[in-house]
Amino acid sequence: MKKLIVLITLLASVFCNAQAAPKMDVFDTARRGTVEEMKALMAIKKDTINAVNPMGFTPLILACYRGNNEVAEFLIKNVKNVDYDSSSGTALAAVAVKGNVRLAKALLEKGANPNIADPTGITPLIYATEFENIEFMKLLLKHKADKKQTDKEGKTPYDYAVFTKNQEVINLLKN
Repeated sequence: MKKLIVLITLLASVFCNAQAAPKMDVFDTARRGTVEEMKALMAIKKDTINAVNPMGFTPLILACYRGNNEVAEFLIKNVKNVDYDSSSGTALAAVAVKGNVRLAKALLEKGANPNIADPTGITPLIYATEFENIEFMKLLLKHKADKKQTDKEGKTPYDYAVFTKNQEVINLLKN
């Protein structure tokens, strides 16, 4: 009987621990957490929001790419460098790929550089052009995105615009 009680207690303990919510680190919180959770992590280690994961991404880049707008906006206001350049580009590049104008405005207002290219030379303006995101393109151009900056193949945003065959996109990038 004692063995049965010990076994039941052990199983109950294992089951309860398995049901407990796993603790999220700063990167998980950036992807799918809340501002309150991010603040709790900062209370433990203030500089945690400036960490870089083994893949080379910051919490800001992850929040931007995942569209976790509230957390991203919090991070934009609090990180040391909104222009951190990962192996896949910056937070502004992430929102350009996702077409998130809301976060792009926040990043640009915080001073994000619209002309930082990823390792292939693709800039946020080129991404916005490829996706024919007129509103995003206008926002980048307003913040001095370089229409003449080329990628590693020597293509300008205008070259990408011509490929889209979208006259409005082309017109935005004509000299």
